[in-house]
Amino acid sequence: MAEQFNRVGLLAKPSPSVRETLQTLIGYLLTSGHEVVLDQSAAELMGQPRLDCLAAEELVQQADLIITIGGDGTLLGAARLLAELQTPLLGINLGRLGFLADISPQQINHSLDRILAGDYEEEQRFMLNTEILRQGEVQHSGLALNDAVIHKWNSARMIEFETYVNGRFVDRQRSDGLIIATPTGSTAYALSGGGPLLEPDLDALLLVPICPHTLSNRPIVVGGDSLIELVISQSTDPANVRVSCDGQDQLVIQAHDRIRIGRHPNRIRLIHPAGHDHFDILRAKLGWGEHKNPERPC
Repeated sequence: MAEQFNRVGLLAKPSPSVRETLQTLIGYLLTSGHEVVLDQSAAELMGQPRLDCLAAEELVQQADLIITIGGDGTLLGAARLLAELQTPLLGINLGRLGFLADISPQQINHSLDRILAGDYEEEQRFMLNTEILRQGEVQHSGLALNDAVIHKWNSARMIEFETYVNGRFVDRQRSDGLIIATPTGSTAYALSGGGPLLEPDLDALLLVPICPHTLSNRPIVVGGDSLIELVISQSTDPANVRVSCDGQDQLVIQAHDRIRIGRHPNRIRLIHPAGHDHFDILRAKLGWGEHKNPERPC
């Protein structure tokens, strides 16, 4: 049985470009009898309207449904806040491609009419947990829905590191870094690095080298339960290395640190309009050709 969403939390990109869409969305929700709660960025954009306003960390705990207004980056930030919760997440896309936030401003009334009436599809996407270990103790950690990336920092020089999967040595490489992506993240940075597109429900992780200094170093796919460990070589200054989670959170490392990346135990609940199709999204976003005769696709 579909859930009833009574209290809707809105998380907005802190940009004037979302104000008009945010105003339309608030008006729609209030008219349809829903309680609306804004995060602080949304409230500031709307000039402090007479609506409940909470910090994003509190808002996600008190809403039945979270709607983001922005692009995929806004949704990724919300996903990390929801990692320990079971609150559904829906995105209004004002960004560029929008693989995750898949409702356009023009579709708000039509799509939300159906979703709020219980006519929607839900996907559960797994996340990554990244830890920086120092002498066996976790010093820093971060969550990611798309990817965790080890990369060079403040220098044009390559970095050198070793990669282990489930304790087994894979390789030592010199490159600009390595992308460890979920199936969700296969349409993001990993795609730019030449990685394959994975179906969202695949139980897999994707390892994509960034500009490796050998033509034979190619992307590989490993099991979704795999534990990835990275060790920076002594020839690389750790001050020139960072670990990024979804391109938003930066983790700093020191000499002799180990980087451990694996699946987070919880999943994110993504809400889509009924009839959502992954391959429709790929065709629309990537400009793939349509069938000449839609009635005879083969």
